[in-house]
Amino acid sequence: MVTAERLAHHWARAIAWTSFVSMTTGELAAHLAGPATRLLDALAAEKADPRPAQEIGAGLVAAHFTQPASLDRTLVVLDEQLGAYAESIGKGSRLGLLQGALAAGYAQALRERTLSEQEDIYAAALTARVQAEEARSASEERFQAVFTEAAIGIGIAALDGRLLEVNRALCAMFGYTRGQFLALPAGAFLPPGGLRDRDHYRTERPYRRADGGRIWTDLAVSLIRGRDGTPLYAVAMVQDVTERRTLQQQLRHQALHDPLTDLPNRTLFFERLASALGGRARAQERGDEDGPRRPPGASADSALTAPDPEARVGVCYLDLDGFKAINDTLGHDAGDELIRTVAGRLAARLRPSGHLVARMGGDEFVVLVERVKETADVVRVAELALDAVRAPVHLGGHLLNVSASVGVVDRPVEGTDAAELMKAADTTLYWAKADGRDRWAIFDADRHASDVSRYRLSGQLPEALARREFFVEYQPLVRLDDAAVIGTEALVRWRHPDLGVLGPNRFIELAEETGAIDPLGRWVLTEACRQGRSWRDSHPALPLLMSVNIAVRQVRDAGFVDAVKDVLAETGLEPEALQLEVTESSVMGSAGQPLRTLHALAELGVRIAIDDFGTGYSNLAYLRDLPVHALKLAGRFMAGLRAPGGPDQTDQEILSALIRLAHKLKLTVTAEGVETAAQAAALRELGCDTAQGWHYGRAVAPSKVALGRVGDLRR
Repeated sequence: MVTAERLAHHWARAIAWTSFVSMTTGELAAHLAGPATRLLDALAAEKADPRPAQEIGAGLVAAHFTQPASLDRTLVVLDEQLGAYAESIGKGSRLGLLQGALAAGYAQALRERTLSEQEDIYAAALTARVQAEEARSASEERFQAVFTEAAIGIGIAALDGRLLEVNRALCAMFGYTRGQFLALPAGAFLPPGGLRDRDHYRTERPYRRADGGRIWTDLAVSLIRGRDGTPLYAVAMVQDVTERRTLQQQLRHQALHDPLTDLPNRTLFFERLASALGGRARAQERGDEDGPRRPPGASADSALTAPDPEARVGVCYLDLDGFKAINDTLGHDAGDELIRTVAGRLAARLRPSGHLVARMGGDEFVVLVERVKETADVVRVAELALDAVRAPVHLGGHLLNVSASVGVVDRPVEGTDAAELMKAADTTLYWAKADGRDRWAIFDADRHASDVSRYRLSGQLPEALARREFFVEYQPLVRLDDAAVIGTEALVRWRHPDLGVLGPNRFIELAEETGAIDPLGRWVLTEACRQGRSWRDSHPALPLLMSVNIAVRQVRDAGFVDAVKDVLAETGLEPEALQLEVTESSVMGSAGQPLRTLHALAELGVRIAIDDFGTGYSNLAYLRDLPVHALKLAGRFMAGLRAPGGPDQTDQEILSALIRLAHKLKLTVTAEGVETAAQAAALRELGCDTAQGWHYGRAVAPSKVALGRVGDLRR
């Protein structure tokens, strides 16, 4: 963890020797503790703000650290001390932004300090010039020496635009001789409309040198008046700031571009997205022979256009499919090379059409599509992106087929929030992944609302369990030969305070995804076993079976067997009175922990049933190697037994074959979803052992379960 004290210590050691400052290293470290704290706060802040870094850069100049080495060592120390920390908190680009802002603040303060010192000299020199013209005193020689030898470029012009005098520094800066310079018009140094209505004018602007090269200058123009206030002439002071400006542009580029691909990064993407949503037309800071595109002194953000109420903006959020596997098998260097290749392809395919392609991090890219007329425009961009990614990639001696998934969103410019737009894009990308990958998906508000509802439910699960909002109902298991109830299946319900009673199909999958299935499953098992013990005590002549569903995650948990032992010991239910139902897909073809769990449960005396058999592998041969006691046929098999013209012959033959094979494997067979007497009769003829379904009774509270024959159960 980086602390302000540690950062200040390293910072002080790095810059102590770079300038003549009357502080010891310890005193300097104490002086830098405050700036170090501000930098750490700005780095970790939720919203990027370059102002603290700019003020810290200016503070270095104020403390007399005015040598270039002071800034250079400061930037190096920040990179060394904060680089890894910034990446670990996801603020890598933020650090570059703060470094650039610090350098800009330092350069601006240094320039102002230099100009302030020079202006004092020039004011004295110019005063001497005025006095020389009025009194022709002996101070003219002193003025001429200062004017000629000054390090800053100085030009004197008449109010009609004629250049009267230029010094050596100005000639050297522009590459002209004095004679050539005086032949040029002075208008380039004067503000629009001249200086008659204002005494001072200052701006940064580019100029062309005599050799055709371009320089950026800091231009300050002052109106010189006589003693009576009459304007006499204008003095222009020109400083070459090309190197500083180049450094600022380089630092800004680094702060706004991804170092691996050189694509725009998240910061620049969100700037452009905010600009697109705000109707802002950003002027490019580009100079030519006629100067910059915007007027001198105008801000880069000063050109605004009113948003078009019908304008739309689109986003394609792209993520590579299976990138982690490539990273894990071929190494991170190969993964980086793949990222660079994909970035180059996307830029080559989409930039010519004016689309911004940015890297969001990892293997995620985003394309900003402006001037959208309809959703199909954004879909076409998504298809172009997918096509660019699909081309095979030669990587480390391997030819890889790469694909991606893309989330597509478009919204009206007016009233759209950038953060909400990107959330929708991220959600839609997840849909494309879930729907099969190598495809695009369009945002759908109804599907999103359903997902939000699921996420909300998943977040409420732990509290719901603590508030005892879950309860268990029981559905009878009936022996077909004599219509006797041989047990019940425990089915959990959620009495949600807002949504009413929810069935397990609404929350069990969510519980498995979030890990809440472990405490919930333990609670259901305990409740069911306690109820089973109660019924056995109240009906000693009925050896009732309690059947409980368990999730895949529970089967794969090495501690599940011990949990079952604890529940049986706590409730007093005999192991042979408990039947645990596992889904077909969780055990078919499985090995390792799931198989060990099933064997351990069987050795304990607990019965194992395969639930919803026929919806997955349906591999009866594999059941020979599993410690399974019963099959529960999926309700879909009952459809053929309730056909309008009578039971379907083919379905009957399939059921008959399944039941015979199960019996040969010494498994009992339970049919689920039995709704009619005709179905029950057909199953009885086919030799099915037990059944459950609405024909025999719905799942109800324990007090409403009739533990008798089927006639007592039907309502």
